[in-house]
Amino acid sequence: MSLRDLPSVDELLQTADAGAYIAACGRPLTVSALRLALEHARQQYQLDQGIRTPAQLIAHAGNLLTEWTSPSLIPVINATGVILHTNLGRAPLSRSAIQAIQAVSQGYSNLEFDLGRGKRGSRLIHAEALLTRLTGAEAALVVNNNASALLLVLSTLARRRAVVIGRTQLIEIGGGFRIPDVMKQSGARLLEVGTTNRVHLSDYATAIAEGSPALILRAHQSNFRIIGFTTEPGLPELASLAHQHNLPLVDDLGSGVLLDTARYGLGHEPTIMESLAAGADVVCFSGDKLLGGPQAGIILGRAELIARLKKHPLARAIRADKLCLAGLTATLLHYLKDEAEQEIPIWRMIAASPEALRQRAGAWAAFLGRGEVLPAQSTIGGGSLPEETLPTFVLALQAPSPDRYLTRLRQASPPVIARLEADRVLFDPRTVLPEQDPILLQQLSAIGI
Repeated sequence: MSLRDLPSVDELLQTADAGAYIAACGRPLTVSALRLALEHARQQYQLDQGIRTPAQLIAHAGNLLTEWTSPSLIPVINATGVILHTNLGRAPLSRSAIQAIQAVSQGYSNLEFDLGRGKRGSRLIHAEALLTRLTGAEAALVVNNNASALLLVLSTLARRRAVVIGRTQLIEIGGGFRIPDVMKQSGARLLEVGTTNRVHLSDYATAIAEGSPALILRAHQSNFRIIGFTTEPGLPELASLAHQHNLPLVDDLGSGVLLDTARYGLGHEPTIMESLAAGADVVCFSGDKLLGGPQAGIILGRAELIARLKKHPLARAIRADKLCLAGLTATLLHYLKDEAEQEIPIWRMIAASPEALRQRAGAWAAFLGRGEVLPAQSTIGGGSLPEETLPTFVLALQAPSPDRYLTRLRQASPPVIARLEADRVLFDPRTVLPEQDPILLQQLSAIGI
């Protein structure tokens, strides 16, 4: 057989399989897949791989179409025990938030339309009233993420001027985001004070006297801890010093929280309200961390300063879209109605008792007929409450080849993400949504060991 024996694209298009591909993916895309399959067959022939049959060519085209049309972003089951897993999308949304997003996405909305006046309105109003009511802040602004929020604050308030920050706070978070780098990008000049482990109020005072800064910045150490011989001034002290010199104090909380984490056996994470009460003039934080909402950067503070941020050209470039605002407002309503623990998934996970988790893990083991239920620890993750853990119970499965078993789990539909400890694969019910239990058990049953 020679290359002359290869069918043409038109001939392949006449097959029933090609007809099914056209119905599913459209004629242009199917033709492209068939052409690539034929080109690959010609290359294989030159390598003495023989001639591909029409069935093989059709199958190759089908594989290409599947690859091209399958979304790369898909749901997974998080059985790792990391509640705010950055790689897995951080906070899952509440049912109300999902419904709100669906409602404004399936048609038109009043995103920037004033229904009362019948004229153009502002998207900035949709979450501001809720945020100010919940926190006591004078004004609020929502952008697309907290990195953008900090960039906007520095670009607006400190461009071409110095910003004082302690060396204990020159943080780097996931993805290589560094405080010094964002300062440089904003046009602000870094004026670091103190040492790696210790910074004193007098260090800030000296920098203010000598450097004529635009503001003081505190970056909360939300993803690491400094222990041992260490000290730094509290936020009230920084606020008092800043205000003595008519400087704004900006507090980048990273992971803003509205509930007292100590109630759940965790260390105390400074709340948004505590930051404002301590004297911070501007506070910024993420929407998809301990708030439990969609990805967003939320900025709160003095009305005069927030008004300046709203007018900056960068504010339009990083503005929140209608889906974000819909999900965020629905999430904030849970706090307003005192139902966050019951309705927001991450707070249900945090509040889950060890006994309830033991029972779920036990039910999994009973259904599968294998595995052990063992005590373990869940973590918060997402750059929040570093080194803090919550007691849990996990289903532990022994697999002959744990790495291969984890790979098979990731290849399932939907993929299951577990963790490996001491050559055992662990499944933590704390981060598996209850409605996912049947799907998880079905996958584990199908995969076996």
